[in-house]
Amino acid sequence: MLTLAALRARWTGLVGPFVALCLGVALMSMTALILVSAQPRVPDRYAGAAVLVAGPTVEGIPGTFHERRPWSPEQVAALTGRLAAIPAVTAAVPDRSFYAQAVLDGRPVGEPALADPQGHGWSSAALAPYRLTAGGPPERPDEVVLDQALGLAPGSPVTLLTATGPARYTVAGTLDGPGFYLADPVAAPLARGVRLIGLVLADGADRSAVRVAAEAVVGRDGTVLTGDGRAEVEPPRDVRTRWIGMQVLTAMTALAGFVSIFLVASTFAFGVAQRRREFGLLRAVGATPGQLRRLMYTEALTVGAVGAAVGAVLGTACAPAFGAVLVDAGFQPAGFRVRLAPWPPAAAYLVGLVVALLGVWAASRRAGRVRPLEALREAVVDRRPMTRSRWIGGIVSTGGGLLLTVLLAGAGPDDIVNYALYASMALTAGLTLLAPVLVPPLTYALTWPLERLPGATGMLVRRNALTAVRRTASTSAPMLLTVGFAVLIAGSVATSTGAYASRDAGAIRAGSVLVPAGTPGLSDAAVATVAGTTLLPSTVYAEPADGALSGAVGDAGCTGGGCDRADGTGTAGGVPVVAAGVEPTGFARVNGRLDVLSGDFAAFGGPETTVVTAGLAERLGWSAGSGVGVGYPDGTSGIVRVVAVVADGSVPVEMLFPREVIRAHDPSALTEAVFTAGAAGNGNEDSGTGNGGVDFRAALGARLVTVSEYAAERDAAEDRLVWLATLILIAVSAGYTAIALANTLLMATAHRARELLVLLRSGATVRQVLATVAAESALVVAIGTALGLLVPLVALLAIRSALSEQFGVPVDVVVPGPTIGLVVTGCLVLALAASVLPARLVLRAGPGGGGHRVE
Repeated sequence: MLTLAALRARWTGLVGPFVALCLGVALMSMTALILVSAQPRVPDRYAGAAVLVAGPTVEGIPGTFHERRPWSPEQVAALTGRLAAIPAVTAAVPDRSFYAQAVLDGRPVGEPALADPQGHGWSSAALAPYRLTAGGPPERPDEVVLDQALGLAPGSPVTLLTATGPARYTVAGTLDGPGFYLADPVAAPLARGVRLIGLVLADGADRSAVRVAAEAVVGRDGTVLTGDGRAEVEPPRDVRTRWIGMQVLTAMTALAGFVSIFLVASTFAFGVAQRRREFGLLRAVGATPGQLRRLMYTEALTVGAVGAAVGAVLGTACAPAFGAVLVDAGFQPAGFRVRLAPWPPAAAYLVGLVVALLGVWAASRRAGRVRPLEALREAVVDRRPMTRSRWIGGIVSTGGGLLLTVLLAGAGPDDIVNYALYASMALTAGLTLLAPVLVPPLTYALTWPLERLPGATGMLVRRNALTAVRRTASTSAPMLLTVGFAVLIAGSVATSTGAYASRDAGAIRAGSVLVPAGTPGLSDAAVATVAGTTLLPSTVYAEPADGALSGAVGDAGCTGGGCDRADGTGTAGGVPVVAAGVEPTGFARVNGRLDVLSGDFAAFGGPETTVVTAGLAERLGWSAGSGVGVGYPDGTSGIVRVVAVVADGSVPVEMLFPREVIRAHDPSALTEAVFTAGAAGNGNEDSGTGNGGVDFRAALGARLVTVSEYAAERDAAEDRLVWLATLILIAVSAGYTAIALANTLLMATAHRARELLVLLRSGATVRQVLATVAAESALVVAIGTALGLLVPLVALLAIRSALSEQFGVPVDVVVPGPTIGLVVTGCLVLALAASVLPARLVLRAGPGGGGHRVE
């Protein structure tokens, strides 16, 4: 029968699967609740309007988000009048919005974005549920109504920063909501085109009847939205933020499920190896292979049922707090709240049970093959750590990984990440299978310093590791996965980020760059503080040539060029295109990557000329010399001539226009950067400090930086989200594999109870035995770390070679040392705790204590 120690050892082996399933189900339950809650919602600014009329949806390039195209000014006037005439409609309000930011204590405050402007005409306040808390509406051109949270009382002066620059206003009133509201005649020249008209209804009005009447008025020129359907006008920034968050959450859920299966399977497999004598004894007394398999399934089902139940409760409890963390990190829009529902935790619970059964499947087959003679085995020496199948699998996987690494060195930018991931997976699998071959030489190398210490500790550590090679390989495998994944992900992100920054910096011929500081862009007043070349980004709506992108232009019904009329009337489809206004001569001088494929860049400069990238020209059926239809952000449209086609990537956008064209059609556009000839901080007037040491550029939301700093900071927001997502995935992966490491060491220590007591009876002190156990655990961590570093370093060297070849600039391999050090240190501490503490409990009985055995 089984002794109490044997039963304790068996249940010790189930701790790892229990914890893995508990955390996996908790993570799946939590992320499922957040995914269910992360649905589009009605923007607060439109929550006061029962019916919204939105502009026509424009289908973007595949992979981008749809957006609404503005109406022409003539259409806005016509639609507003006809909608206001509908019975029960008390007002039809065109929503005119623009960039606005308050300047307090000499600096812009808040974190606005161009995709979610804070400036509005006063009439738009009727669309929101906000109410005046003090004062009254703006009646004079220099009055503004703003958020009471700013702490400004009516009558106080305030400076507002808009696309034109700073202007002084007087606070006419305060609202219980965000935004800056100017008189409509003042707001109109600052705003982009109108994409939305809100309908304010009389009390008791029939919304369905109003909707039907509005649809008859709008026809195919827009969409009428009521109820929850108003969420379709959610700001594109919120839609994109939610999409990014869903990718991160999906990856976390998939990783949790995969690692849970891996951990449960590896733990049960290790447990079968540890319990071979027990299974052999059961076979000797008549147990069939089927009965052993059912025993394993029963244990897994018990662990799964309890662990999944605890995990579902834990995940539900943690979901609201984790949702708040995602909002702070930028993976969910502001105002996001988790809505609790019963079915996500229930689904996660069922997945946990399936994971438990899948994880034990291979182990149960192995348990059923144990022979009765295994009950007589006493030695723990590995008779055959490398089987034929293990040799074949290890060589094939390693060879495949090396082949993918060679292909990675010549891969294109879109394939680098995929090749690196596949190569690392293959190399990791290969090294894991070949670990019993690699453990002996690594053991000799890593234990050499211990051999020189007085006493027998070093010799015991080395002999134990070499005697039980397969056990050493199995316990070091989680470290291999942890370190390999962490170094690969963190290193590839850091290396790629540095490579793109080096490429951009090498292509800019300027002494310094004026960039935004605390604002989403530079106002015209900030641009005027230096002499240089500007980049003024915006969005235009390009009409495909006849036959190109047929049917991909959305609700407006146009399928080719000519949908717009040159007089600026009519509504068309079109493809949204990222464009920029530049000064042609200065732009050509600054841009070191400019590569003209056809046409003449020198002809660029007139108000009806444009330069396009080759990819856009091919997609829309354009060519140099052709006239193309373009819709502008203010709702007007016209025909421009393509004077040159340039290589993709040689310009930062897809279409170039003269700066004055973009400014004329997009009053709220902000300049991205100004490239100047002078060096940053050279002590002259370009330093931004005027008389008396006042930093006037700070008040305008601008600062002067070097070209390298500009290149590194240009995609700072994107890099931040990528890095946060990377850290989340590393944390999930490292957490799971650390559990696997701790559990295997815990099981191994419990299985070695008799061995540890023999050492104690042989004259070793408790401190010496514990030191030996600690040294063996540290050796396991060191072996796993050494093997784990081989895989990503090979992939990172190939990534560096590929990026250097493509960008034509030196690229350094960047391995974030603090991140890797934190992962290794955490695993080491956990490994020591999981091995030394159980060993201390075993040794507490003293030399005469009983060990774990099967009788």
